[in-house]
Amino acid sequence: MTSMKDKLERLEELKAQSELGGGIKRIEAQHAKGKLTARERLDLLLDEGSFLEFDRFVTHRTSEFGLGDRKYLGDGVATGQGRIHGRRVVVFAQDFTVFGGSLSKAHAEKICKIMDLAMKAGCPIIGLNDSGGARIQEGVASLGGYADIFLRNTLASGVVPQISAILGPCAGGAVYSPAITDFVYMVEGISYMFVTGPNVVKTVTHEEVSFDELGGAQVHATKSGVAHFIMDTEVACLEGIRDLFHYIPQNNMEDPPTRVTEDPDDRMDDQLRDIVPEKPNKPYDVHDVISRVMDDGIFHDVHAEYAKNIVVGFAHLGGRSVGIVANQPAGMAGVLDIDSSLKGARFVRFCDAFNIPIVTFEDVPGFLPGVEQEHGGIIKHGAKLLYAYSEATVHKLSVILRKAYGGA
Repeated sequence: MTSMKDKLERLEELKAQSELGGGIKRIEAQHAKGKLTARERLDLLLDEGSFLEFDRFVTHRTSEFGLGDRKYLGDGVATGQGRIHGRRVVVFAQDFTVFGGSLSKAHAEKICKIMDLAMKAGCPIIGLNDSGGARIQEGVASLGGYADIFLRNTLASGVVPQISAILGPCAGGAVYSPAITDFVYMVEGISYMFVTGPNVVKTVTHEEVSFDELGGAQVHATKSGVAHFIMDTEVACLEGIRDLFHYIPQNNMEDPPTRVTEDPDDRMDDQLRDIVPEKPNKPYDVHDVISRVMDDGIFHDVHAEYAKNIVVGFAHLGGRSVGIVANQPAGMAGVLDIDSSLKGARFVRFCDAFNIPIVTFEDVPGFLPGVEQEHGGIIKHGAKLLYAYSEATVHKLSVILRKAYGGA
């Protein structure tokens, strides 16, 4: 009969094995690419010692998929709960050292389990994505796992905040889960997102394109708008996620956190008199206005590299979290176009869902004229911004900085 001591020793062996993921060589290969392991990322993201792992010893269930006896504890993803600034979150971190982080049925079930928990407990969901995609050996069972995750992304939308960090490849069906979430973080040089990779593109369209040119961090931060934040390193990325939690609530039933400030609420700033030029066509940077009005001059810019003719982000006003939407005269004279309308509408809807008041700084000459914009659907996309504002039930404050012309 096995003694309790033997059982505990065996448990420690299993624990050590699961923390090593795919083994020392694969961890070294991960580090050689300039990437952290799944557990190193969790250590940096969460408050020290707060991670409680679920389903540590789960493996894929059968050997019918051509994997033989190759089973790894955790099956390529670490899932559980932890805390950020003392507040509870649920998190999953895909482990690229195990089958390339590929998603199997068991892998998907682990993620779905913590997403269900998040909705019941009312706490944010954070996904650290580093996966080669579906585990092709499992065929349709793996694709069914993606469908289960998509369903929960959709059900959780507007109920609890959802945050995705792309910390490696993210291709095919895997890209749609982050796209449904509220905020997407990418890291220069290691993050890639695309529906079809460069080789498929070359075969089908005969276009030659690199990983970076097709779906790198810069592309999604500046052109597609998929990435809300672009970071230089993984450490900066994980710190950025922690910083975001200064502004957002746990769920749609709670108010966002307050922040202690020594900035007086009756403070005057004479320099505000001269920031906005008298001439209606002379540009200026609206960031200068925002930083002088908000507490301690701190502004958390969202989607900073995309549609630069509008600025959105978070700040504190009187210690309370607010969402900022501002026309940017320094970018295309602050005119509204398709991209800026979509950027603004999505941000306003997030603020409305999570009880964050909206402060709007207006200095807009109108909607961008032209055949390309009209054919691209400026009417329907511009209406989305109008709809988002009209639908919002949170407090809204508009400040006309200089001009507000026409429909814009």
